[in-house]
Amino acid sequence: MDRSVYVAMTGATQIMRAQDAVSHNLANASTVGFKSELSAFQSVPVLGDGTPSRINAVAQGIGQSANQGSSITTGRSLDVSVRGAGWITVQSQDGSEGYTRAGDLQLTSDGQLTDSRGNAVMGSSGPITISPSTEISIGTDGTISTVPLGQGPNSVSTIDKIRLVNPDPTQLTQGSDGLMHMADGGTADADPTVTLASGVLEGSNVNASAELVKMIALSRQYDMQVKSIKTSEDNADSAIKLMQAS
Repeated sequence: MDRSVYVAMTGATQIMRAQDAVSHNLANASTVGFKSELSAFQSVPVLGDGTPSRINAVAQGIGQSANQGSSITTGRSLDVSVRGAGWITVQSQDGSEGYTRAGDLQLTSDGQLTDSRGNAVMGSSGPITISPSTEISIGTDGTISTVPLGQGPNSVSTIDKIRLVNPDPTQLTQGSDGLMHMADGGTADADPTVTLASGVLEGSNVNASAELVKMIALSRQYDMQVKSIKTSEDNADSAIKLMQAS
């Protein structure tokens, strides 16, 4: 009896983990630049005494979907979208280098260019700072140009260039801060082939319909595991009653 309960309990636990990934994707269905997390059940050997053929089905993350999110035209000069593969480099709160595709950039009161979470956007030599300007534009290669405050439209000056990278996806891992980081703790090289579209944002690539179907399927599987536990409990109660009667 205990073995059947253990098997059902393990299955229910792993289904809950898989459900967490689905819930996370659905919660970010409208988050700019979000890449849906992929997970799958994988067979893991059970260690310890007993037959080595025993396995558990464990829910594990297997990366992120590389599909491009839908394009959202905003016309805002600080909104950019990465065309194809590539990432925008930012400085995370702990000072390490991180990568994001969320291009809804912001300017702080002191002129620092950040992403929507407040992480400083990195340029060719560090965080980018923009002096008061009447106009700001971002080129396809990430070059930031401005018209200084109080000057005419012909007085265009180049401020910096957003650091764009395109490392091997297998070398990236998602951190607890929601940014992608190099798995070895290093930094990715700038890639001149990565381009941006200005005035456009990349929406989330989450397929809400597919995630809802997955959530329903996992919910039914969870109910089946719970019913299995209840059946084992009922069988144990019946066995105890038979022993008492004898």
